Amino acid sequence: MAKGFGRPGMGGMGGINMNMIKQAQKMQQDMQKMQAELQEKEYSAQAGGGVVEAVVTGKRELKALTIDPEAVDPEDVEMLQDLIVAAVNEALRSAEIDAANSMQQITGGLGLSF
Repeated sequence: MAKGFGRPGMGGMGGINMNMIKQAQKMQQDMQKMQAELQEKEYSAQAGGGVVEAVVTGKRELKALTIDPEAVDPEDVEMLQDLIVAAVNEALRSAEIDAANSMQQITGGLGLSF
């Protein structure tokens, strides 16, 4: 074995590995904290010029749905259904984008997916 290789206190790869482990542990703690914070957030989106609004949580659960009475046309229920789907999907997309941006800040763009 090469002199000083892997021996504690001698530099070697042991020091590099410990530093990497500490960095990974810190990153994991930061990610857990960020995920908890994201789950508490709410995201809203509107469709149809604001006649339908959906609010979702960071847990990707629909929390509220507001429908302006003028959006309710018994002759065109399909339009209302489409507006609801659009608002919910847009709110969910906002939550996903926020989560991805937060994750990239923590990982520094390492290309890790979670």
